[in-house]
Amino acid sequence: MIQQGDILKIEKIKAPVFVASKNFFNQSGEIIGCPMASESEQSPLHIYVETEDQKGYILCEQMKMLDLRVRGYKKIDRVKIADVINVTDAIQSIFDYI
Repeated sequence: MIQQGDILKIEKIKAPVFVASKNFFNQSGEIIGCPMASESEQSPLHIYVETEDQKGYILCEQMKMLDLRVRGYKKIDRVKIADVINVTDAIQSIFDYI
């Protein structure tokens, strides 16, 4: 099962995708994901992460809902829980009041 914090390689998407949605939501076969860019400038919505095999900026403002039931995908890595918290906090800040 795909879990929040996984990094996926998804068919027809060039950049790796960070899984931002919670595990309960992911059970549907759909995820909310954010692309991961190797080059960017750190900002409140561009969160830098490093794993054993991947490093780059998760672009929080570019989140998309993706249906994994119709796309091929492969789990390629996983980020640390502290990074998951930073990314989900940044995403939440997009929707906060004032």
